[in-house]
Amino acid sequence: MGLEIVVPPLGESVTEAIIANILVKVGDEVAAEQAIIELETEKITLEVVAPASGKITSILVSKDAKVNIGTLLSIMEPGEIRSVAKPAEKTPEKTPEIIPSPSAKKIAAEAALPLENVQGTGKDGRITKADVLSSLGSNRKEERVPMTRLRARIAERLKNAQNTAAILTTFNEVDMSAIMRLREQYKDSFEKKHGVKLGFMSFFVKACVNALREVPSVNAQIENGEIIYKNYYDIGVAVGTDDGLVVPIVRNAEHLNFADIEKEIGNLGKKARDKKLAVADLTGGTFTISNGGIYGSLMSTPILNPPQSGILGMHKIQNRPIAVGDKVEIRPMMYLALSYDHRMIDGKEAVTFLVKVKDALEDPSRLLLGV
Repeated sequence: MGLEIVVPPLGESVTEAIIANILVKVGDEVAAEQAIIELETEKITLEVVAPASGKITSILVSKDAKVNIGTLLSIMEPGEIRSVAKPAEKTPEKTPEIIPSPSAKKIAAEAALPLENVQGTGKDGRITKADVLSSLGSNRKEERVPMTRLRARIAERLKNAQNTAAILTTFNEVDMSAIMRLREQYKDSFEKKHGVKLGFMSFFVKACVNALREVPSVNAQIENGEIIYKNYYDIGVAVGTDDGLVVPIVRNAEHLNFADIEKEIGNLGKKARDKKLAVADLTGGTFTISNGGIYGSLMSTPILNPPQSGILGMHKIQNRPIAVGDKVEIRPMMYLALSYDHRMIDGKEAVTFLVKVKDALEDPSRLLLGV
């Protein structure tokens, strides 16, 4: 009897998915753990894999169809598979030389228009200025594609956060000199010992955990008229992917050292880029850190990741003149932004939290001493 391949559990509160892609055909031989079908849920894209080696005997769904947990997707016959020969490489064909006029070449270069996309009408196929201008004039195309389920869910959650929470943002700035000196001093020995680079994010995770301990309301959430205080610290780290922003969770960050945090962030980031995140990687989280600085953002107001009550925005490090004692010095400065739910976090608590993060980052010894 054939093996049935069904929609697996999709995670907390998720009951349905969309068939994003069917990766095999009936009659294909597949290896154990080979991806068969891609599912897209409101949270992630995940792969359904073959439970064993064998041949696909039927596919019971179509692309873009909605399916529920347990829906039968495909049936396969287990057994040995033959090795599939690689297709022979084709001999590259010689591309005919494109001969543009000087004026056509200049205009195409300024417009970043590949000349191979222009049909030449001059003598012997020569590309003229008129050909380039005509191509530019007809290159105003639009493309409509369906919004992915993940992108639609992100939009829905962010809009709901604005509609539900009383979101305010408080700002501060941090002098990154001490952390940068520390990284420069120990980066080689740290990487040699732990096999991972010492980045900024581990300092920020540590600083946030210390501040969350001091201001527990920022680590809490509102649910059914009650405030739930979390005595653990699962820190979400926002990661940008081709499909949108996802927030995988660094679990029990209070028990992790710097190397553990860097390794976990690296693993989660790779899984996000490779679309290998599991539902469990995204479920929960008590506080989020978002680093817009990697894209060059100097200042922004991050939106809450419901049902969390706080999110810290990191930004670009920029050398700026600041007063140090009685003199002005150029220091590497970063703006910090804390967006918070004012329904349960007072302004005093928000400012206190952000100042404690700032103090810990400007004097990293605080992170070792827990003060």
